[in-house]
Amino acid sequence: MNTTFLQACKGEPVQHTPIWIMRQAGRYLPEYHKVRSKGTFLELCKTPELAAEVSIQPVDILGVDAAILFSDILVPLEAMGLPLEFHEKHGPLFPEPVRDRAAVDRLIIPDPETDLKFVMDTIRILRRELADKVPLIGFSGAPFTLATYVIEGGSSKSYFQTKKMMYAAPELYRALLDKITECTILYLKAQAAAGAQALQIFDSWAGVLEPCDFAEFALPYVKRIVAALQGCGVPIIYFANNGATLLDLAKTSGADVLGIDWRIPLRDAVAKVGQGVSLQGNLDPCALLLPPDKLEKRVAGILAEGRAARGHIFNLGHGILPETPPEKAKLLVELVHRLSQK
Repeated sequence: MNTTFLQACKGEPVQHTPIWIMRQAGRYLPEYHKVRSKGTFLELCKTPELAAEVSIQPVDILGVDAAILFSDILVPLEAMGLPLEFHEKHGPLFPEPVRDRAAVDRLIIPDPETDLKFVMDTIRILRRELADKVPLIGFSGAPFTLATYVIEGGSSKSYFQTKKMMYAAPELYRALLDKITECTILYLKAQAAAGAQALQIFDSWAGVLEPCDFAEFALPYVKRIVAALQGCGVPIIYFANNGATLLDLAKTSGADVLGIDWRIPLRDAVAKVGQGVSLQGNLDPCALLLPPDKLEKRVAGILAEGRAARGHIFNLGHGILPETPPEKAKLLVELVHRLSQK
């Protein structure tokens, strides 16, 4: 098995810088669309054989150094008792937002092996299929990010309802986050037990918070999750999107790896976090549209800056865009491997 990803997570020497791509199993690949045409997005997530198939596609097509489970961060919230809908033009919707104590009290803590069995079955299939290829990454959303969806009822631009609850009803907010955190701990522990070899916590909307609010209303729940996962024996990656101003705090999360978006030079991120963690990132997803020579220069620069980190995993600063030509993703992987080869 190619273990460069796991080695970099731990800060161990590698023969080349490993690369995987957030949302690498997704809409930019024609092969994905062939599988996706067999049902709805949620049906794809809940059909282990199909979810495993699209998880493996980027490994075979692109040659990335790690696979990531195909699922969605919102799946556990549905298992907590919240109706979830996906609409092509509007994204995820929760028709019954959680904004009072009764709604929080109705939430259940699901048993991952029964209520989310399809995720664990997907992981088991993937471990068998990837046994001689690359490691498998499992994942979840971070409690703050998950809470924004259920409080707002979906995506948001201002996060007014979320911040209103944080500021005006902090006890209600904490009760909701406590339940989401408990659910997430059990969910990630089950993923590790099923065979996930690393776990990423996506805090997609952490960047909407002031650092003081991040420290009070988001980070403590991530710390609780990371601490609870210490006995699982797998590396933990924490990715706070748009989080350049939060790195001083994020490095205290306890995670083994911090994901870095493209809004901060990697060298500055290294200076902020020191040698206690490895770093993952951080090419702007739109940079894949650069001409090949300019893309190569951009990749070389990130690789050079990443050498100062304890360990470096190359990735985009956020998910690959659906409009990206697949050949550009292939070129990126080839460039990272060639330019970083020891």
